[in-house]
Amino acid sequence: MARPADANDVAPLTDEQDAALDRACARIAPSWPLDRLIAVSPYWTQRGEDAATVSARLSALGNVHCLMPPSHYLGAWQRGEITSEHLEEAAERLDYRGGYRNLLDVVEELGRLPHWHNISDLIDARRDRQHKMAWRDEITQQISQFCAAYFQEDGPLNAERLQAPRGKRLYQHWREMTLKDRGIAILMGEPSLRRYFKTLPDTEDGLFQAAVAELEVDAERLESYAQALLLDINGWAAWVAYQDWQQALATPEEERAGPASDMRSLLAMRLAWELALWRYIRAEHPDQGDRLTRLWHAELLEMPQRVERHRRAQRPLWVWQLAGELAYQQPLHHALGGAVRASAPSPSEPRLQAVFCIDVRSEPLRRALESQSPAIQTLGFAGFFGLPLEHQQDGTALAQPHLPGLLAPRVTLRSGSCEGEARSAKRLNWKARLQEWSRTASASFTAVEAGGLLYAGKLLRRSLEAKAKREPLAMDALGWHWRDSGEALTLADKAALARTVLGAMGLTEHLAPRVLLVGHGSHSSNNPHAAGLECGACGGQSGEVSVRALARLLNDPALRETLAEGGLVIPETTRFVPALHHTITDRIELPEGETDAFALSEEERSWLERAGAQARRERAPRLGLSADAPELEKTLDRRGADWSQTRPEWGLANNASFIAAPRRLTAPLDLGGRSFLHDYDWRSDTDFSRLELIMTAPMVVAHWINMQYNASVTDNRKFGSGNKVLHNVVGGHIGVFEGNGGDLRIGLPLQSLHDGERWRHEPLRLSAYLAAPPEAIASIVERQEMLGSLVDNGWLHLFSLDDRSGEILAYRKGEWRES
Repeated sequence: MARPADANDVAPLTDEQDAALDRACARIAPSWPLDRLIAVSPYWTQRGEDAATVSARLSALGNVHCLMPPSHYLGAWQRGEITSEHLEEAAERLDYRGGYRNLLDVVEELGRLPHWHNISDLIDARRDRQHKMAWRDEITQQISQFCAAYFQEDGPLNAERLQAPRGKRLYQHWREMTLKDRGIAILMGEPSLRRYFKTLPDTEDGLFQAAVAELEVDAERLESYAQALLLDINGWAAWVAYQDWQQALATPEEERAGPASDMRSLLAMRLAWELALWRYIRAEHPDQGDRLTRLWHAELLEMPQRVERHRRAQRPLWVWQLAGELAYQQPLHHALGGAVRASAPSPSEPRLQAVFCIDVRSEPLRRALESQSPAIQTLGFAGFFGLPLEHQQDGTALAQPHLPGLLAPRVTLRSGSCEGEARSAKRLNWKARLQEWSRTASASFTAVEAGGLLYAGKLLRRSLEAKAKREPLAMDALGWHWRDSGEALTLADKAALARTVLGAMGLTEHLAPRVLLVGHGSHSSNNPHAAGLECGACGGQSGEVSVRALARLLNDPALRETLAEGGLVIPETTRFVPALHHTITDRIELPEGETDAFALSEEERSWLERAGAQARRERAPRLGLSADAPELEKTLDRRGADWSQTRPEWGLANNASFIAAPRRLTAPLDLGGRSFLHDYDWRSDTDFSRLELIMTAPMVVAHWINMQYNASVTDNRKFGSGNKVLHNVVGGHIGVFEGNGGDLRIGLPLQSLHDGERWRHEPLRLSAYLAAPPEAIASIVERQEMLGSLVDNGWLHLFSLDDRSGEILAYRKGEWRES
């Protein structure tokens, strides 16, 4: 048996091998932490490839499902949702002439597909699983527990990490800790295993060189092998990708020469387990070693063919998937075309205007509000209302981003009051003392017992309360500062910001006496994923900060005077009113502290109350409640306050389309709470800069949301977070484990998608409709790489809606075609 290769005995990686590792690392999409949880497509970093190709590779390498099982499509067929016409059109569009109608044949073909096996999987096949733990499970558990200890703030490895020599890599920390851990060999029943961890190179470069040489992985297969290894620890890889994303946002492109990403280190850790086991089995169990060598070489040889087999086997399912999307699109096309031809102009003198977030939960409430009076006009805009803010409350150094994850904050908004600052400081001091005491060794049991006694009254009170409550947000005083320089914004700076926001919202003329700025937020208890129900445009936070800050800005007489000097006149009679849409109850109310400053008339309040009641009645059946139930609002409030309620609301489940158009085109339609609605009138956008902003920001965010929900349904095991009843929070905010270990879980829990009997989200790729000239849309797609990738590679459907004739054209492969 050949001795293990040493880093000094092997050649450095070739440029092709090095590039293959980088490409594998670049295929991991980020996942945001719990306290700022926003939706993100787990396929985002692979958008440069055709969706079907990505699906086949993920299926072959990690047994990941990007499509629903055949039984799902069969159910849609039996219910009459997918018809022969849909299937025929889908097959023609995909140029597929094979058999796709007999789903039993598809099931059989999928069942025969071979999947890629890592070295640990090949060894597991001969392991006594009744008496010994699987290597795959132990590897995931060991790496995951190390990462949890390493990445959490104030974690057990935090001091060591901070005190480590500069330039020390994640892999080196892991190797040192692993060599000290004698429990692995004991747990796995392999007494001599530790000896083989000692043979691992002490740098990640050395590890890659040794592993590639010994395992004989050529550059062509190295990329896929590395991706398969990262899929084993996809949750932690997504956390590292998030850190890289934040670093890129914070650093100008020309200055990005900082420390290397931890992604290669994480890959080195997973590959180190492969190399250690390879050496261990071949040396300690020669008979198994010979078999392992044969199997491994066969895996490498067959890898490309396996991916191709998965691609061919999935082609019929892609026909059914597209057919399902056509079944959604065609009635919508008919409805949109009819609404355009029958549309009436918006009221020229509205008495109340309400700007809502484009969130799909806003659509039913907007319909309900508009039905109260023809003098009411609603608009849709991204929920951060164009303010590029991070928010810092007095008494804390934490600055929380309140804008989409695609963007970096430019302004720091500091808020609070003298009383609030003193109260915050007192509360933070008390929490710090409690945490310090509870972490001492002697307090490990008494902290729990005494803490329970201290909280007994509070727990009982919260359990009996009928209404979930937020801590009041003190915004008596606001300080606007440029984030990079720390300098205060001048009046001219604020005016420029306000002008941009009003222009983007289309609110430069015909302003009503009252303009509601309606942010939204959700109120739920005992819910680690609560931020995922908040405003994604506000970085997983409530929209309260954005609407209160913007209303304060736009009501400032000095700022209005400056705007007027530049030609943008806000009538003296117009007041901007901050409001909050509570998505669990569909209640619209003014945030605490703002009620007296911006009082609404009794009639205006009644409009809001009746609209909320109408929206609640519409939504109640989807929550298993009666629309006519007495005190429905209180019942919904209790859902949010109930600590045992796993489904306080359905969030953005069943989202399917994005529509950027004047509201008059969609107002006559009941879109079922499935559409992101963004107001846009191309005639006032002479250079189409607003259209480009909509396509590269809100539309992409809608795509992220759509794909997170889709992936969490098609494969909750890999891209969802499993059963929320079993969740344990990791590192205070990093993410969750399902149970006490395993990989970090990303995506949505099952209870956010399934009601116990059926899925509440139908996985359809986003259909985006833009009421703009086709040539303008095509020009932007050609100019913006990410849009070209999304459209050309089948990640979303793009349509042009003619706002005069109602004609809808589809953009496919660089051409406009009849839809």
